[in-house]
Amino acid sequence: MKLVLAMMKHETNTFSPIVTDWARFEAWGLYTGQAAIEAYAKTNMPLGVYLNLAKEYGAEVVLPMAAEAMPGGKVTADAYKRLTDPILEAVRQGCDGCLLDLHGAMVAEGTDDGEGTLLEQIRRIAPDLPIAVTLDLHCNLTPKMVENCTALIGYKTYPHVDMDVVAGQVGRVVMEFIAGKRPKPAMALRQLPLLSQTLCQGTDDEPMKSAIQACRNEEARGLPCASVFGGFALADFKDAGTTVITVGNDQQQADAAADAIAAQVWDKRDQHVYRHRDLAESVAKAKQIKDGPVILLDHADNCGSGGTQDVMMVIEEVLRQGLEDVAVGAVWDPEAVQIMQKAGVGATVTLELGGKTDMPSLGLKGRPLKLTGKVRTITDGEWIVRGPMYNGYKVMMGPTAVLEVDGRMQIVVVSRHHEPWDTGVFTSVGIDPQHKRYLLLKSRIHYRAGFAPLARATFTLDGEGVTTSDNSKLKYEKLRRPIYPLDRINDWQQ
Repeated sequence: MKLVLAMMKHETNTFSPIVTDWARFEAWGLYTGQAAIEAYAKTNMPLGVYLNLAKEYGAEVVLPMAAEAMPGGKVTADAYKRLTDPILEAVRQGCDGCLLDLHGAMVAEGTDDGEGTLLEQIRRIAPDLPIAVTLDLHCNLTPKMVENCTALIGYKTYPHVDMDVVAGQVGRVVMEFIAGKRPKPAMALRQLPLLSQTLCQGTDDEPMKSAIQACRNEEARGLPCASVFGGFALADFKDAGTTVITVGNDQQQADAAADAIAAQVWDKRDQHVYRHRDLAESVAKAKQIKDGPVILLDHADNCGSGGTQDVMMVIEEVLRQGLEDVAVGAVWDPEAVQIMQKAGVGATVTLELGGKTDMPSLGLKGRPLKLTGKVRTITDGEWIVRGPMYNGYKVMMGPTAVLEVDGRMQIVVVSRHHEPWDTGVFTSVGIDPQHKRYLLLKSRIHYRAGFAPLARATFTLDGEGVTTSDNSKLKYEKLRRPIYPLDRINDWQQ
């Protein structure tokens, strides 16, 4: 038996000014062939599970591409071709099955449905090839994706700490089909007219908690796979939004489960809308908390959803109100890092920090913040994740430095975008987060993977940025309408 394994992952924020080119994939981690096998074999990511599954079945493995980039704007046509061509060529050489680790929200130049287009191209080469697909909970699932694979599944956790579990689940379904141990799976897609906010998709909270439980209940009753995709609202294309997908032993089973789960999700549609709060008032409330660490979330500038990671609005307000013992993870500013490297550890420097990026989609200009502080640490920005999300993966933040301002705030400044979902963003530069009073994180929900056990309290701070949770600030031109809550619709029928 011969299997083609591959990973191609990007969450595309079509409102982001960040260019997602080939270099951006190389910066995060791009591997081919044996190097890809070595990079992922000992991780808890889907590729690691697929490799173990192939070994269990005694299969020969071909791994032509394992690539991921931090979220940003559209993937360039050149990068998309360079990502997909090796996968298509591997399939063209012949195989018995294909196990894919995709994201589900890739928009590229030339196709708004990056994953669906890849799967469609694979199907043209091998119309009957068994294909398993693992997708992110923030997948904008399209009919094209469903029509061109054998079975697919999404993560049931946000933060995504179950990537290995769901990959094993869908991988085994398809491997058993290849081995003749089960009939061809049947799938049922339900696309809801709902544009859910990412901040409302934490799976420890409602409404996603009960939606995920509904999926687990169906699986406990014998359904092979059930998934709810919260979707990714920061992508302006037709199929953005919330979906339900079930994989059944037959069509009747799949349809019944999909209908039941979708109805439950729709009934709680109002809970998918984030309500904003005044920034100054939220910071003032946080200041009253005496015991730390207190988590401060600068969620509108989350590079994990395509943010520029250099908006200084929230940091400026925290400094203005005099909060003390604050650690910030992290600000993207390669120029500032170079200045601190040249000055050296212990030097006092004055920087125009952050604010290097304009955001035309919001009509915002980059606005640096002038700060004077001491250079505390300089590193290469490389460390290994030891927490539950991306465990075993090597993070490369690029040259990194810590700027200490007024003895009150330590700012981790990085040369490559990285969302702080693991405490390594601090410990790798000599900061112990559990002993800080405040941890200001440019994150939404993923921070919980590494920081939730430390938090005494958490405040969501509504600043500016292209990962805003206020959809009214975004100009949608391709999105299907009507859709809730942009349109106040109350009735829905698939």
